[in-house]
Amino acid sequence: AATIKIQNNFPLHSELGAIVPRKAGHHSKIRIGYFSADLHAHATAFLMAELWEHHDKSRFEIIAFSFGVDSHDAMRQRLARTFDQFIDVRNHTDKEIAQLARQMEIDIAVDLKGFTQDSRFGIFSYRAAPIQVSYIGYPGTVGAEYMDYIVADKTLIPESAQPFYSEKVVYMPHSYQVNDRKREISDKTFTREALGLPSSGFIFCCFNNNYKITPTTFDGWMRILHQVPNSVLWLLEDNATAAANLRKEAKARGIEPHRLVFAARMPLPEHLARHRVADLFIDSLPYNAHTTASDALWVGLPVLTCLGESFASRVAGSLLNAIELPELITKTQTEFEARAVELALNPNQLKTIRDKLDKNRLTTPLFDSQLFTRHLENAYTQMMQRYYAGLPPAPI
Repeated sequence: AATIKIQNNFPLHSELGAIVPRKAGHHSKIRIGYFSADLHAHATAFLMAELWEHHDKSRFEIIAFSFGVDSHDAMRQRLARTFDQFIDVRNHTDKEIAQLARQMEIDIAVDLKGFTQDSRFGIFSYRAAPIQVSYIGYPGTVGAEYMDYIVADKTLIPESAQPFYSEKVVYMPHSYQVNDRKREISDKTFTREALGLPSSGFIFCCFNNNYKITPTTFDGWMRILHQVPNSVLWLLEDNATAAANLRKEAKARGIEPHRLVFAARMPLPEHLARHRVADLFIDSLPYNAHTTASDALWVGLPVLTCLGESFASRVAGSLLNAIELPELITKTQTEFEARAVELALNPNQLKTIRDKLDKNRLTTPLFDSQLFTRHLENAYTQMMQRYYAGLPPAPI
């Protein structure tokens, strides 16, 4: 499907010609262009901000190509101070942006969007840089011959799955997902009652977008609620219609509609703080929690997931491996449901996991953004070494 989309919408364009090969030493620093519509208060920026702050400016020059809204929010201002150059290219065509990147002699162009909302994938079809990399925004292959690498890890893309990717895989040693340790958690203390939750009973939660809730996922959640008396499922309220429909579907499966509680959107620091009221985050399949899983783990809420076959269905597993909590990774739907029930009915077992998460939060690789940055820079350096040696992209 990705290959068909590329052929139909973003075929390789040759109008700008080939980029003249560069030799080692052409630049004193490796020039990296980050291309995104999300360089403001957005999930991507909330994950990546500290990566950009930690880049070794003596070895790398980092340039933002922003084609999203200029919101003037605090994150946008933080990022504008961080990059060596922050260029607003909203009003340029894809071809013009690629041409600008070539004129600036960007060495590595990093696409942070893929096929997601507000993407400008056409930029890369004109070959904006000698090396083009897909990262973070789109959890899968883009199927384009002109995208050279995809940043992943061995949980996400086992070596046996490499043939299904048009890109060469960059294997990060822990998780592919960078995180920002500066994400603020409000010191506000929420009560169950203030959040519309019952005063007693186990609270399962999943703050993924509602479109990730498939009938199969929902069936599994309802079976879990059946086995845990007085438990509730706390979900994000995308819109009133979705909430009403989900309550209706719960009732059709024998679950009282009031056992689904919906959380209105609120500013991120407060949203993070309210996680502390929940007992266990239960994941969705086949599209896992990604940033939402990081949010939960960052505040100390355990995340239970089930590994699927695709990139998007293995992200939560990647995060749990990097924070050294493999006991929260299941491999079948049956095992997932049984584990959720087991943890809900065994408070001591869940407390042991919560204590381990609390200990691991700042001592394991998941939230070590400085370590992640060094590993990514090492990958960038290897990409350039292969390029200078006249070698084609290869797994790193």
